[in-house]
Amino acid sequence: MRLGVCYYPEHWPEDWWADDARRMAEMGLTRVRIGEFAWSRIEPSLGRYDWAWLDRAVEVLHAAGLGIIMGTPTATPPKWLVDRMPDMIAYDADGRPRSFGSRRHYCFSHQGYRNEAARIVAAMADRYGDHPAVIAWQTDNEYGCHDSAVSYSPAARDAFRYWLAAKYGEIAVLNHAWGNVFWSMEYRSFAEIDLPNLTVTEANPAHWLDFRRFSSDQVAIFNRLQVEILRDASPGRDIVHNFMGFFTQFDHHAVGRDLDVASWDSYPLGFLEQFWFSEGEKQAYLHQGHPDIAAFHHDLYRGCQREGRWWVMEQQPGPVNWACFNPAPLPGMVRLWTLEAMAHGAELVSYFRWRQAPFAQEQMHAGLLRPDRVDDRGAHEARQAAADIKVIGAVGPPPRSVALLFDYQSDWVTDIQPQGKGFSALRAAFEYYSALRQLGLDVDIVAPDADLSGYAMVVIPCLPILPDGLVDRLQGFAGPVLIGPRSGSKTADFAIPSDLPPGGLQALLPIKVVRVESLRDGVVLDGDGFAVHRWMETVEGEVEPEIKLKDGCGILFRHGALRYLAAWPDAALLKQILTGLADEASMEVQHLPEGVRLRRAGKMRFAVNYASETVQLVNAPGRNFVLGDAVLPPAGVAVWRED
Repeated sequence: MRLGVCYYPEHWPEDWWADDARRMAEMGLTRVRIGEFAWSRIEPSLGRYDWAWLDRAVEVLHAAGLGIIMGTPTATPPKWLVDRMPDMIAYDADGRPRSFGSRRHYCFSHQGYRNEAARIVAAMADRYGDHPAVIAWQTDNEYGCHDSAVSYSPAARDAFRYWLAAKYGEIAVLNHAWGNVFWSMEYRSFAEIDLPNLTVTEANPAHWLDFRRFSSDQVAIFNRLQVEILRDASPGRDIVHNFMGFFTQFDHHAVGRDLDVASWDSYPLGFLEQFWFSEGEKQAYLHQGHPDIAAFHHDLYRGCQREGRWWVMEQQPGPVNWACFNPAPLPGMVRLWTLEAMAHGAELVSYFRWRQAPFAQEQMHAGLLRPDRVDDRGAHEARQAAADIKVIGAVGPPPRSVALLFDYQSDWVTDIQPQGKGFSALRAAFEYYSALRQLGLDVDIVAPDADLSGYAMVVIPCLPILPDGLVDRLQGFAGPVLIGPRSGSKTADFAIPSDLPPGGLQALLPIKVVRVESLRDGVVLDGDGFAVHRWMETVEGEVEPEIKLKDGCGILFRHGALRYLAAWPDAALLKQILTGLADEASMEVQHLPEGVRLRRAGKMRFAVNYASETVQLVNAPGRNFVLGDAVLPPAGVAVWRED
C-alpha cells in the first residue's frame, strides 16, 4: 500500500514547492493529488489558459519522485463562467438558486455546463495526459457534497421530463405506475410534470423515487462524460472519484462501474459527530471515531468497483472544520486509520491536506503540517505508518466470508417514506455490519446483484425493492441468510406488493407482513434478554416464529436456511441471531473487547484498538507477530501471520 497527500501549489509561494516535495518524499509519501479546485488559475477567462504555473508544479513534484493524481476542476466553476451562463446554477429544495462563492454550485443536468466541463477536462487531458508523472486522474471532487447531487433547477425539471418520457413512453403508463388517480394527480402530458419539492404536503412517493433515480443518473452521466475523455486522451492511467461518508444521494455502484478505482474521503471524527450515534458513543469515541465508521466505508467502496480496487483519497490527519464539534484525534489514531485501511485492501491512503491553509473556508482544517510549515502530529504518524507498511510487507486480498447486501435505492425509499423517525436503510446496514464486526467476522458490503458464490453467510438488513434475480440467487445459496425488516415491502413503482410484503421473498419464506408500526424513541418491546425498538411488523403465515417477544409476538421466522427478522433489533438480539447463523455456517466468532476489531488480509490478521483503555488480546501465545504484540494500547495496532 502507498501513501499520498493532497496538495495545492496554487495556495503557496512557488519557492516553497521544492521543499514541500522533498519533505513529502522523505516522509514516505509517493503520491500527490493536485488540481481539483484550480479552474480559475488554469483558465482565468474563457479560452485563455495559464498552464505555466501548473507545468512547473508538475515538474517539481515529478523531480521528487512523486506520482501525480490530477484532479479535474469541475467542482469549482469560476465566476466568469457563472456570469456567462447564470442558469447553470443548482437550486435547493426551497427553489432558491445556490449562488457563487463556495463550491459545487452547478447543476448536473445543465447541458451547457456539461459542455464546459468536457472542454476543460479535454484541455487538461491534452496537456498532461501523456506526462510520465501523471499516474491517475480524479474526476471532479466529492459528487453531491453540500447536498448538491439533487438540484431543483429549471434545467433539472426539463431533463426530468425527458427522462420520464424515455422511461414510460406514454403519460397513461406513468399515471398508472405512480397511482396518480389518488388525489386527482393525473397528468395529460410529460410537460406538465414539475419537480416534487414544492407541493403543499408530501408529494407522491413514486414521483420522489423516480426523481431520485433521475438525479442519480445525472451524476453518473456527468462522471462518464469525463471518464470517456480521459480514457481516450490519457490511456493507461487509473481513473478514480472520491466518494464521501454516509452519503447516499446517488448510486455509487453506477458511478463505480465506470471507474478503475473507487476512493472515499475518511473523516471518522467528523462523521461520528454529524450522524446518528448516541451521546454515549460520541463521548466514548470522541477522539477515535466509532470503531466501525472507517471500516464500513472501506468495505462499502471496495464493493463499488468491479474488481474491488479502492483508495482512501482524503484521510483525516487532525481536527476538521465542518462538524458541530471538531476534536483532535487521539495520539496514534492517524496511524491506526492508515493501517486499518491496509487491512481492508486499500491500495493508497492519501492525507488531506499537506499544510493547513491560513485563509478561506478550510483554515481551521488541520493538515500534516501547520500553517507555519512545521510538522503537525499527523506528519509524525504518517511517517510512522510508512515505516510500519514496510515492516508488514505485501498483504493478500480480504477473504470471502459474510456478504452484506446494500443498495442506494433502499436508502432513498426509507428517506422518502421513513414511516418512523430514524428509520434508515443505511443505518440498518451500518448496525448489522457493526454487529458482525463485534463478532470478529470479515464482511464484504456488496450490491444486490453481486455474485454470492464463495460466501458462508448472506445478510440483507433492509432491501425494500427486490432486484430481478435476487430471489433465485438466494434460493441457490447454500449458507444461512438473514433478511431484515421492510425487505420486499415495495414494488419498483413504490407500491405495496399485491401479495403483501415481503413480496417475492414469499417464494422462499411462506409469510406475509400484514401490519407495520413504528415506535417512538424510548419505547421498547421486551423479549427474553433482548428488546426491539423503532419498528415492528405483524406477520402471518405457515412458519412458526423461531424467536418471540414476551407477549408472544413472533419476530424471527425461519424456513430452511433463510430467516426474516420482523423488527428493528437491539444489540443483544442482533448479536444472538448472528452468532447462531455463524455457528450454522461453521464460522468462528470471537466476542471482542469493547472497541477492538479484527480483519484478515490474505494470511495476515490485523487487530486495532479504538478503546481508550489498553486491551489484552486473547489466545495470543504462539502468534507470529509482524507488528506490535498481544497488548494493545489505545490506538494500538497489531499484525500477525496466520499459516
